Amino acid sequence: MVSERRIGQFQVSPIGFGAMPVSTGPGQGRPVEDPVATVHAALDAGITLIDTADIYAPSWDQMGHNERIVAEALRRYDGDTNDIVVCTKAGITRAEGERWGRNGTPDYLRERAERALEALEVEQLDLLYLHRPDRSLAYAESIEGLATLQSYGIINEIGISNASVEEIEVALDVLGEGGLAAVQNEFSPWFHHTSRQELEFCGEHGIAFVPYSPVGGMRRATAPLDEKFRSIHRASEELGISTHRVILAWELSLGDHVIPIPGATRPESITDSARAMTDEIPEELLAAINKEVF
Repeated sequence: MVSERRIGQFQVSPIGFGAMPVSTGPGQGRPVEDPVATVHAALDAGITLIDTADIYAPSWDQMGHNERIVAEALRRYDGDTNDIVVCTKAGITRAEGERWGRNGTPDYLRERAERALEALEVEQLDLLYLHRPDRSLAYAESIEGLATLQSYGIINEIGISNASVEEIEVALDVLGEGGLAAVQNEFSPWFHHTSRQELEFCGEHGIAFVPYSPVGGMRRATAPLDEKFRSIHRASEELGISTHRVILAWELSLGDHVIPIPGATRPESITDSARAMTDEIPEELLAAINKEVF
């Protein structure tokens, strides 16, 4: 039996599914052959948390693409989806010519939330993250905009992404202790120097910490595992499991509030990642990884 973890009012699987790659492909926007099958594989593996965002799309004029795939996958799934929690994000803009920007104004966040309701085919969003800070206005203004959406019943829970400890503190000042459900930051053996303190701060305040790119993303291509982290490679060999599973199980050991969201473009990849939910890494191997990574 997999012990669930808390994200706001919801109980979810210890590992979620980062759905972005089924829209953006394995690289350079190459299409995924059957994105719905990959989402279904995540659900079949016991994953009950799906992460998406409005900007996850092959091109600027297909905003909401990933949200629509998630909605289609849930609609077509043969099993029970009542306990599936879907988190989405808003606050990054894409315009013609792939011009990227940020807009954290309350009006824009409401517009994107309403579009997400339509794309995800729901009456209320489980959780909406502010995707990135909009440096053109006070951070508290964006958080207040999310709080208004929550008061209107448009969103259930509030999250922030790519946030510093100071920004988490601002969110707590606006929302109060217990008002912020989750912080989603990049975190992996390759990338932790600017997010480990956020992980620890979230643990102290009962906030879910959701690592994206938890197994390294593109950094793995430039830093081969057996050269950079021999302890992870050793654990993989000793336990007979993939290095992805070792990394995810190690991240789960960092706190009961940690919920990694690995992505995948193939069903077998997310199926393998999900097995980390029940992997037990011996303490001596975890200690070796901690010593080498930190």
